[in-house]
Amino acid sequence: MRLPTRAHLVAQQQYYLTPLAQVGETAERLPTWIEAGVKHGAGLIAVVSEDGEQVLAQGYELSRMCVSGELSWQERVLVVRSLAYADTQHRHLEERLTKAQAALLSLTPAVGRGKRQISEEAALQSAVEAVLTKHRVTGLLTYRFERQVEQELKFVGRGRGGTNRPQQVRERVRYQITAVERNQEAIAQLVSTLGWRAYATNAPQKRLSLEQAVRDYRHEYHIEQGFGRLKGAPLSIAPLFVKRDDQVIGLTHLLSVALRVLSLMEFVVRRWLKQQHTTLLGLYKDNPRRATAMPTAERLLQAFVPLTLTQVQLPEQVICHVTPLTPVQQQILALLGLPADLYTSLTRQIPQTTFPLRE
Repeated sequence: MRLPTRAHLVAQQQYYLTPLAQVGETAERLPTWIEAGVKHGAGLIAVVSEDGEQVLAQGYELSRMCVSGELSWQERVLVVRSLAYADTQHRHLEERLTKAQAALLSLTPAVGRGKRQISEEAALQSAVEAVLTKHRVTGLLTYRFERQVEQELKFVGRGRGGTNRPQQVRERVRYQITAVERNQEAIAQLVSTLGWRAYATNAPQKRLSLEQAVRDYRHEYHIEQGFGRLKGAPLSIAPLFVKRDDQVIGLTHLLSVALRVLSLMEFVVRRWLKQQHTTLLGLYKDNPRRATAMPTAERLLQAFVPLTLTQVQLPEQVICHVTPLTPVQQQILALLGLPADLYTSLTRQIPQTTFPLRE
């Protein structure tokens, strides 16, 4: 979230919690914040899971003054190290180190047909730097190489050799990487800096502690999913084919209500499936045997397509018919706490009146 956006929220007397993008001022200060966090060691605030059995993150906070135009406010910066994020980065680092080691050794293959050799030290160093840069492991690997020289005695010029014919010695030079080793001290120092992120909030500590901020932001994807639904199918708030401001406001409110309905539907079904330790089968038309315990609201609604209400008007009566519900549709209605005859009752709600036929 950019500074002007945060300033707008402050002006509206609202609170925010946002990760700081690692660009600009944040990118310059983050190494210093991480270094301070590493020095804190055991003094960092531990964030444990809701059941208290697992440490999710560690961190500390600092305060700074933010200024945007004529507005100024106090902002808390939460410097947090996620253990899961650190483990993921560490695993990726190990993969890059392994690939870089193999790539370095392959720079100088054994002599053979089609095996290109490096004959200059500068070319070898340039190739090594390219590999280290590509895998982002500069300073983490060291290598040793040797210069191998093969001498060959040949006659000068063309033709057969003779006793009195002059000879010369030709040298073939190749460079061979003999070993690639890891710089364990540099790697350990880098690992200690993995998993760190900075968050910013203007909420007071009594309202939002560091532990609460970390736990709340772990569910941030729910909010992002809501915005994705609002901008994409099936709500598609943009483009707005209206002209007046009140139409824009009204349509936005209507789509916001629809978003709440979709989110609530999804939450209720997933909660009941979890409590009943069961799954829904038949939501995926391309794979009817696939089951899921985390269905989306879109797939729940799609399960009711097609559902048809047919009305036949006869001279003396009106006959109505609703497509019979499938077991999956009945299960969804039960999970949502809706009556099983929700759709069949439509046939009873239509007035059974007759209409005179025209002569």
